[in-house]
Amino acid sequence: MNPLIKFFRVRIYTAVFLLCMLLFIGVLGFKIMSDYSWVDAIYMTVITITTVGFGEVQPLDDQSKIFTIFLILASVVILGYAITVITEYILSKNDLEELKQKKMQKKIDAFSGHIIICGYGRNGKQAAKKLLAYNKPFVVIERDRDVIDKFQTDEVPFVFGNANEDEILVQAGIARATTLICALPNDADNLFVVLSARQINAKLCIISRASQETSYQKLKLAGANNVILPDRIGGDHMASLVVVPDLIEFIDNLSIVGKSNINIEEISIEKLYNASEIKTIKDLDLRRKTGCTVIGFKDGHGEYVVNPEADQRLVPNSKIIVLGRPEQIQKLNSIYDI
Repeated sequence: MNPLIKFFRVRIYTAVFLLCMLLFIGVLGFKIMSDYSWVDAIYMTVITITTVGFGEVQPLDDQSKIFTIFLILASVVILGYAITVITEYILSKNDLEELKQKKMQKKIDAFSGHIIICGYGRNGKQAAKKLLAYNKPFVVIERDRDVIDKFQTDEVPFVFGNANEDEILVQAGIARATTLICALPNDADNLFVVLSARQINAKLCIISRASQETSYQKLKLAGANNVILPDRIGGDHMASLVVVPDLIEFIDNLSIVGKSNINIEEISIEKLYNASEIKTIKDLDLRRKTGCTVIGFKDGHGEYVVNPEADQRLVPNSKIIVLGRPEQIQKLNSIYDI
């Protein structure tokens, strides 16, 4: 449920409850103190709460007059609160979407170093799911209002609009973002977004989806750091299940999403030790300390080494990739506070 609607609903329920309690106390008070019939007690309570000025059913004694005074004062406060809540709801009902968007935009404006996802289709949803698992802040740009109404939560903030428009990218905080994921279904749209994003933020890491292989090079030339062809990846995966089924099944069972079932972790060298004094993989001795095995190394220039040697120097700005059971990865994270 929308938080603003929930907020108003709680206030309206509170106002109705207070009015019911006031009516109950008034009827019971007049019944006991003045020995009215139930009809007369209800009548006196209603004319007292609404302050219409009708006369009493019968003269009130001093005790009943004091009770009536407090009933009038309470009714003024409670009725005033109820009228205020209902009025606010009526006045803001038409502007509810605007208020919701302002609240969401305020949250987005506070983001820095976040990821922007363009399009919330199959690929966009999958990207968002993985980013949520890693607690990475992100913003989704989507032009379908129905999709936003269905999926928007505090964890999945949306910007309504076309990602092809520069002002929408700016609204999503592209100048402060570190990564842009173009997951639009049309290659031409992705190409336009990549061009626009690269012009606004030259340091942005851009990952784009492509449907046609002919779009691959165009997207790279436009400024995309990585171009993913989902159809080709799916076909390769299915063919691999025929050629090396056990190997693919093993890889599929490796999890890189979540906190409790992760098997592979990528770690910056700076998180492992003070890189001013260069160490080797052997010096870190991660196998003995955590049970994790180093299966890959990436230097500062982006070059990969698979199954690096124990004497591999861990230079600044490099990363290592480790493999282990979930409990071993958790131990690694707890030791180095990754």
